[in-house]
Amino acid sequence: MSICKECSSSRWRARVAYIVAVFVVMAFGLGSRAFADVLPIFVAEHFGDALWACMIYFGFRTCYTHKKISFSLWCSLVFCFAIEASQLYQADWIKSLRETTLGALVLGKGFLTADLVRYTAGSAVATLLDLAWRKRL
Repeated sequence: MSICKECSSSRWRARVAYIVAVFVVMAFGLGSRAFADVLPIFVAEHFGDALWACMIYFGFRTCYTHKKISFSLWCSLVFCFAIEASQLYQADWIKSLRETTLGALVLGKGFLTADLVRYTAGSAVATLLDLAWRKRL
C-alpha cells in the first residue's frame, strides 16, 4: 500500500509542477505578444508560437504524468500541427471565432509553415526542460 501512496503523492507533486509550468509559460507567451514592440525582432516573431507549444506540452504532462515523456511530446506536436492545419479551413463561423482575442490565441488566424517549425522547437525545448528537471529529482 505504501508504494501506491508514494506513487500517488509523487504524481500529485508532478501535476502541480506541470500546472505551474503551464501558467509560467502562458505568462511568458502573453508577454511576448504584449511587449513585442520592445523585444528583439527574432524573439517577437518566433517565441510566442514556441511558447504556446511549450504550454501545450506541459498541459499534456499535467494530464499524463504516468506516461512516458515522449508520449506528451508527440501529443503536443500532433495537437499543435492539427490546430495549424485547421487554419486552412476558412468557414465564416470559424473566421468570426478567430477574430476574438481568445479565438486568435487558441486557434490562430492563418496557416504558416514557419509555425510548424516554431511548434517543433517549442515542444522540443519543453521536453528537454522536463528531462533536465526530472534528472534533478
